[in-house]
Amino acid sequence: MKAAVLYGREDVRVEAVPVPMPGPGEVLVRTRVALTCGTDAKVFRRGYHARMIVPPALFGHEMAGVIEAVGPGVAGWEPGTPVVAANSAPCGACFYCAEGLPNLCDDLLFWNGAYAEFTRLPARVVAKNLHRLESGLSFRDAALTEPLACVVRGVEESGIRAGQAVAVIGTGPIGLMFVALARLAGARVTAAGRDAERLQRALAMGAESAVRAEEGQDLAEMLRGHSPQGRGHDVVVEAVGQPDTSEAAVCAARKGGLVQLFAGCPRGARISLDAQALHYHEITIKSTFHHTPDSVRASLRLITERQVDAGAFITAEGPLEDLPGVLARMGTGAGGLKTAILPGGTGPAAT
Repeated sequence: MKAAVLYGREDVRVEAVPVPMPGPGEVLVRTRVALTCGTDAKVFRRGYHARMIVPPALFGHEMAGVIEAVGPGVAGWEPGTPVVAANSAPCGACFYCAEGLPNLCDDLLFWNGAYAEFTRLPARVVAKNLHRLESGLSFRDAALTEPLACVVRGVEESGIRAGQAVAVIGTGPIGLMFVALARLAGARVTAAGRDAERLQRALAMGAESAVRAEEGQDLAEMLRGHSPQGRGHDVVVEAVGQPDTSEAAVCAARKGGLVQLFAGCPRGARISLDAQALHYHEITIKSTFHHTPDSVRASLRLITERQVDAGAFITAEGPLEDLPGVLARMGTGAGGLKTAILPGGTGPAAT
């Protein structure tokens, strides 16, 4: 089969590899659509991910497809079933799973290999995070389930609700998903970013106002100017992953507000905080990592019920051979939002 293999820094090659055979409890899926992801772009630039992938290795983790074969002991799944899978599964037995934090599982099992004609899913993923698609749901839309599940949990953990003033810093796919879900919850949303086209997308997805972030300007002050009576926002979401925007997020929150540092800064980064303001303004700072089986189910439901327009986040498509170039362009900020990679070629297979 054709597959994308990560060999190291900015070195992804599409080549022929053996079709993996499903073992006990495993399922082999014929990939119809795999979506590009900001995490994959970072892995492409760095050449590895300490928790998710060590080269040389098959690559990619957002996908939907059709079951091709099942391994020994698999019950309830048959070849020909359209499915979507999350990219991990918790153990269900460790301290954190018992505490209701399966996303922090001590033995969180990840898989990679979505950028390939066939994908073998581990038994634990089959048991906990594999879902059949309802009739009429396209593979393109279904493939958004995993990233949207992360944002679903981020919205829940941030307590975003109707009537709140919410600011979202960052207008990449994750930031725009926060805009869409916050608006769905009934919040009034202000989006902030550098790219004018993406800010227009944020407005189209329900943001009431947009702030163009410019070099040398005080982003926090600009955001507060778009908050009720200028007092700051109830919730501020940082979806960029940089210290300066994280610090701006804290300064843009109202007294008693909540800051969601969702994107995650690079290893070793430090954020400066005004400890006195944190105390006297009672600012809550949270960081929400990954998804849970519950948020994956909730995400798929939102997409299936068309409460979220999954197609709005997919701005291009192409064959597997295009992937290295797509990832390189994403590194320059010129890669659009998400690209649907079609390992089987373009055409009706994605629908």
